[in-house]
Amino acid sequence: MTTSTPVLNSRVIGLAHYAARALLESVLARHGATFQQSVTLRLVAVADGPVETEHLVESVVASLKVDAEEAHSVVDELLAAELLAPQESSRVRITDAGRELHETTSAETAPITARIYDGIPTEDLAVAGRVLSLITERANAELAK
Repeated sequence: MTTSTPVLNSRVIGLAHYAARALLESVLARHGATFQQSVTLRLVAVADGPVETEHLVESVVASLKVDAEEAHSVVDELLAAELLAPQESSRVRITDAGRELHETTSAETAPITARIYDGIPTEDLAVAGRVLSLITERANAELAK
């Protein structure tokens, strides 16, 4: 095993993603929610109001790299669990229970996130953010080909 500083590559990014996701999923599991549901619920929780269902599905597809059928299924799960509710004919809104779940899981993950990022210089986080955003942009462009 080497102790050299890892070079940023897809493996390093993937390991960081899955480690952080596992932590989030452990919090979500205590509340009976999945990662996909959390991502979908957050998109509605941070919106200014009701969200067009098709726009939500497109956002889930873009975020999670799943097909539209799977994204619709997640929206349906959230509707069935009464975490989202229909609004007009083509929109959904977050319910009080959905907002409570989002706020509770966010509050439970906040101290974990703080511990993970503790001691990392702000400048390093800014560089990492810019680099990862560029990688995401380029990967999305490749997927669109």
